[in-house]
Amino acid sequence: MNIILALLIWTAGGMGVASHPDGQVTNLLHTTVNSAITQQQNTGNTGSKQTTVKSDPQEEAPKVKGIYVTAYSAGGSRMDQLVNLLDKTELNAMVIDIKDDEGYITYKTDNPKLKELGKPQPFIKDIDKLMQRLNKHDIYPIARVVVFKDTILAKKNPELSFRKGDGSVWQNGRGESFVSPYNKEVWDYNIEIAKEAAKLGFKEIQFDYVRFPEGFEKRADSLKYTKSNQSRVDVISEFVKYARKELAPLGIRVSVDIFGYAASVPAAEGIGQDFVKISKHVDVISPMVYPSHYTTGWFGSKVPDKAPYQTIKGSMKDTHTKLDPLGSYKPIIRPWIQDFTASWLGSGNYAKYGKKEIEEQIRALQDMNVDEYLLWNAANRYTPGVTYK
Repeated sequence: MNIILALLIWTAGGMGVASHPDGQVTNLLHTTVNSAITQQQNTGNTGSKQTTVKSDPQEEAPKVKGIYVTAYSAGGSRMDQLVNLLDKTELNAMVIDIKDDEGYITYKTDNPKLKELGKPQPFIKDIDKLMQRLNKHDIYPIARVVVFKDTILAKKNPELSFRKGDGSVWQNGRGESFVSPYNKEVWDYNIEIAKEAAKLGFKEIQFDYVRFPEGFEKRADSLKYTKSNQSRVDVISEFVKYARKELAPLGIRVSVDIFGYAASVPAAEGIGQDFVKISKHVDVISPMVYPSHYTTGWFGSKVPDKAPYQTIKGSMKDTHTKLDPLGSYKPIIRPWIQDFTASWLGSGNYAKYGKKEIEEQIRALQDMNVDEYLLWNAANRYTPGVTYK
């Protein structure tokens, strides 16, 4: 995939019609991936297996088969269709935006700390009523919290962000700003949101954008920001470890979204993501393994988007290989899979995704002993008639 194609994916994601917000292939990751194809980096070297048994704070939880739900959908009329979908199928969970991709807290909160640092916008007009509805329909509730991509927090508190030489807040090519993972105040702010979500009744917190900005190594020395002697990889894994420790008393699971490629390549030092180090400190890991995000040659496929079974099976093989050495610290593997058509890839490079393509992805997961998954469609329009297993 060349840079132009990567930018097209970013654009499509920004239009809300395609891929998971943090599932786009960055230039940095693309470079890593290209080298990894020839290096066969699938050894998962993590030392000897752990012997300590890790307990699951949600032992009674179902095998999660869920969908992504925006705050707009959760607080609007589309929720009727989505609840009906879960009532009539094997789907049983919803991942709902509680702090979204811009940094808005998506419901009304009276928490003074959250109001001071963040910007509550009641897209979900009555959060208690929503939670009651989820409980009534036996829907497992997962709160999605976007962490270090936070334009709202960056603008309100520039000292927490990455700043240019003139003191202005840095933005990426899509006009988005990040805050520094080195700043513990940022950690505690996001964990406070997670704690409130737990008190509202969410059973799991799913942290997204647990990373530095894409291509950060190219600007790490030119931007001004809070930093320490820790590497980017270490500070990201430390945040995840800290978050899980802070949330443990509340009896909820902690999960993290991560690039699907991360299972097949060495650590992405530039953005600070190490698949194994992050996975060790979570209850659930959710690699974004959309077939549309793999390029020619991956898992022996000329066009991975047209080979959903082959692509998903290959990605899960790499995921197991990477995580098996963790022993009892190996988290639940619950991938994000594709329920959208990646038409921006251009003629001949994509398939129109429907019932067959979705079922093929699920079949691949089952064949690789992965029985949990999440469906991504940015507009929350999910394919009808799919047999979920």
